[in-house]
Amino acid sequence: MKMLVLAGGFGTRLNSIMSETPKALAPVDGIPFLYLQIKHWIAQGQTSFVFLLHHKADQIIEFLNGQKSGLLKECYVQWVVEPVPLDTGGAVAYAIQQLKLSDSFLLINADTWLGTGLRELSIAVAPAIAVTKVLDSSRYGRVQLKHQGVVNAFLEKSTIPISGFINAGLCHLNVNIFQNWDNKPFSLEKIIFPRLSESGTLTAVELDSTFIDIGIPEDYNWFCRMVEEGRIGNLCS
Repeated sequence: MKMLVLAGGFGTRLNSIMSETPKALAPVDGIPFLYLQIKHWIAQGQTSFVFLLHHKADQIIEFLNGQKSGLLKECYVQWVVEPVPLDTGGAVAYAIQQLKLSDSFLLINADTWLGTGLRELSIAVAPAIAVTKVLDSSRYGRVQLKHQGVVNAFLEKSTIPISGFINAGLCHLNVNIFQNWDNKPFSLEKIIFPRLSESGTLTAVELDSTFIDIGIPEDYNWFCRMVEEGRIGNLCS
């Protein structure tokens, strides 16, 4: 099964500490974050990747080409560069269109570290999203579940810290969800996921897993410290 990797964002929240490097290549103890991600994904059995690119795409392509005889030697690798920013949903729809994809696929955020989840989502019936429980969901917004893991609603971000399930940045989707795309930018999180939850067709796979979104300096720096201290194994569960 192909895994599409969303890696085209501008990484604006990290600009204060890193402006010349795309977020996916943020250095972690001298190693690009994406290298650690790919290594972790391969360890979970994933070997087919499509990278969805836009911002500083040339740097990521150079990195991927440099890994074809090393880390990615046994992998099938493609990439698609958006001509203009298409947001998360548009990026996926554009890739499906360009590559003429016909099977269901995994989709993951390049800047979100998950300790586990690829196998669980690959065997889940699409459409399905990974969710994980956090003590403070205010930064992310909550995913409200009902019986048998069906997603009931996506609740907006809050200023009040509250525990709950959040979207973990990994999902298993069908291509037909994107078949009526009008070539305009749109958001998976704001358009597709709420629509699927309203129809009662979106299920959640609960992960008891490490979850780190390196999109803000605090979490990026924390992840760096974990790796520098040799505690990368703690992040892989």
